[in-house]
Amino acid sequence: MYTLGINAVYHDSAAALLQDGVVLAAAEDERFTHVKHAKRPVPFSTWQLPFDAIDYCLSEAGITLKDVDHVAYSYDPALFSGMPKAPGATIALPFDPTRQRATNPSESPWDPLFLSYIANAKAQLLDGAPHHLAKRFRGVDRNNGFEWHFVDHHLSHEASAFLASPFDDCAVLTMDGRGEGVTTSMGRFIDGKYERLRQVELPHSLGLLYEAVTGWLGFLHSSDEYKVMALASFGKPLYADAFREIVKVNQDGSYTVDAPRLVERFGPARERGGPLEQRHYDIASSLQCVLEETVLQLAHWLHQQTGLSRLCMAGGVALNCVMNSKVRDKGPFEHVWVQPAAGDAGTALGAALWTDYRQRGERARHWTMDHAYLGPQYADDEVERFLKWSKIPYRRAADIAGEAADMLAAGKVLGWYQGRTEFGPRALGARSILASPIDPGMQARLNEIKDREDFRPVAPVVMEEHAADWFVGGQRAPFMLFIFDVREEKADRIPAVRHVDGTARVQTINREQHALYYSLLDAFYRRTGVPVLVNTSFNTRGEPMVNSPRDAVESFWTSPLDALVIGSFIVEKAGSAAGSAGATR
Repeated sequence: MYTLGINAVYHDSAAALLQDGVVLAAAEDERFTHVKHAKRPVPFSTWQLPFDAIDYCLSEAGITLKDVDHVAYSYDPALFSGMPKAPGATIALPFDPTRQRATNPSESPWDPLFLSYIANAKAQLLDGAPHHLAKRFRGVDRNNGFEWHFVDHHLSHEASAFLASPFDDCAVLTMDGRGEGVTTSMGRFIDGKYERLRQVELPHSLGLLYEAVTGWLGFLHSSDEYKVMALASFGKPLYADAFREIVKVNQDGSYTVDAPRLVERFGPARERGGPLEQRHYDIASSLQCVLEETVLQLAHWLHQQTGLSRLCMAGGVALNCVMNSKVRDKGPFEHVWVQPAAGDAGTALGAALWTDYRQRGERARHWTMDHAYLGPQYADDEVERFLKWSKIPYRRAADIAGEAADMLAAGKVLGWYQGRTEFGPRALGARSILASPIDPGMQARLNEIKDREDFRPVAPVVMEEHAADWFVGGQRAPFMLFIFDVREEKADRIPAVRHVDGTARVQTINREQHALYYSLLDAFYRRTGVPVLVNTSFNTRGEPMVNSPRDAVESFWTSPLDALVIGSFIVEKAGSAAGSAGATR
C-alpha cells in the first residue's frame, strides 16, 4: 500500500511517500523550485501543490500517481477558523478580498480564497501538474483511484513525532504559529493509541509571538526565527517581565498571549539591515527566556497528566534548539526526541504516517526515523556526465574521505555533496559546507562566504562515540536540534564552533547513519586528533540548500569555496595546488 503525504499550506511545501509503513522518500519543494520555504510572493497564503517534490517521491519508488492508494493532505478545511460561523453567513460575489476587513487579527480577507484552494486540492493534483511532470500524474481512475484524506494540521505534526520516534509510549507536545485554528497541542501515545489532552487556540500562539518579534527586529518572519535565537545569546533578559505580561500559563495546561504591541512596549522596529543595538540583543534574550519558561511549564503539566518518561516534540517552535535543550536538561522527562523536519514540511510526513497507520491497522509500526537522508541522490555516472557536459576540470579520487580530510586539515573550505538529500531544514552531511573547527577565524570566514550576519554561529558535527569527550553531557543527537556546552579543556581546540555563550548546536554521526560522512570525520580525526568538523548548509544567501549536481556546481562557482567534493569527484578552483596539478576530464 502506497500513501502519499502532502503539505501545501502556509510555507515549506513538501511531499512524503510510504509503502506499508516504511518511508521511501520525503523532500521539500524548495529544493527543486529554488523558492526558499516554498513561499511565493502573493498577497495570500496559498500556492500550488509541491508537484516537483511529489514527482521525486513517485520516481524514487518507481511508480506513478495511479499506483498510490491514499493521499493525505496535512490540513483539514472543515476545521479552519477563518470562515464565517454564523448561521446563514455567506460570502458576497463577486468576491473582492481587497474590500474586506477581517475583525479578528488571526483572520485574513483572503481566507475564503485560501479555503477554496485547499478544498480543491485533489482536483489540482489530478489536473494541475506542470507539463514537464504531467506524465507521472496521468492515468488515475477518477472513480476508483486513490482515497483522499484531509488530516488535521496539528495531528500531522503530532504523528510526525510519535510515529517516527524510537519510543513505544510517549507524551507529545507540538507548537507552531497556527494550524486550522490550533497553535499548541498536547497528548499521549500509549499502547498504539493517541489521545489528545489539551489544545491552545488562536489568537494565543507562541509561534506567532516569536514571528512578530522576529519581524520587529528587522528579520523575515516565518523564515529568520533562528537568527533571533542566535541573537539572544548576546543579550540579557532585561525585558523578560514585559514578555511575562504578554504570555501567561494557566494551571490547566493552556496559556494566553496578549497582543504584543511591540512598538508601544519597545519603541520603533529595527529596519531590515539596520544597525543592531544592545536593546535588540536584550529583547531577543528576553523573548527566548520567556519562551523557555513557558514551554517548561507546559512540559511539567504534560508530565503530570501522563506520568510518562519520554517526550516527542514537533511544530516549528520545536526547531528552537536552545529551548529543546532546556526541556531536556530542566524538564521532567528522561528522554526527549524532536522530529528533524519539525516545521510544516514535516506535516507531509506526519499526514502520510497517520493515514497509513490507520489504514493498515494501529500498532503496525515498521519504521523509525534514525536519519533524515530521504531526498534525491545522484550516482557517480550522473555526476560525471554533468561535469563533462559543463566542461569543468575535475578528478576522480581513489579515497574521497582521505583526500577531503587532507584539504580540511590544510584549512580549506569544502562543498560536500554525498548521498541522499536531507529532509528538513538542517544540513546533516549530505548537502553541507565543511571546514576545520581548529582555526578561530573560521566562523567569520564561513559567514563571509555565505554572506551571513556576523553574530550567527556555525555548528559542529562530531563522531558519536567522541561526543561526551568534547561536549558536556554529549550524547546521540543526529539531527542538530540540541545544544551542548563545549568542554572547557577542549574549547581552544575547536574555537570556530563555540558560540559566545560557550555552547554549540551539535550533530553526532555514526557509521550506520552515513558511512562516508563518518569516514570523513574519522580521517580528519586521525590527521588532527580532533573528531569534529564545522558543518553548515550548502547554499548561499537567499537560496535553499543545493539539490542537484547543477545546483552544487553553480553554488560552488558563485561563492569563495575552495573545493567541491561531489560523489567520487573533486573540483577545485584555479590556483589551488591539487586543482592545477591533477585536473582531468
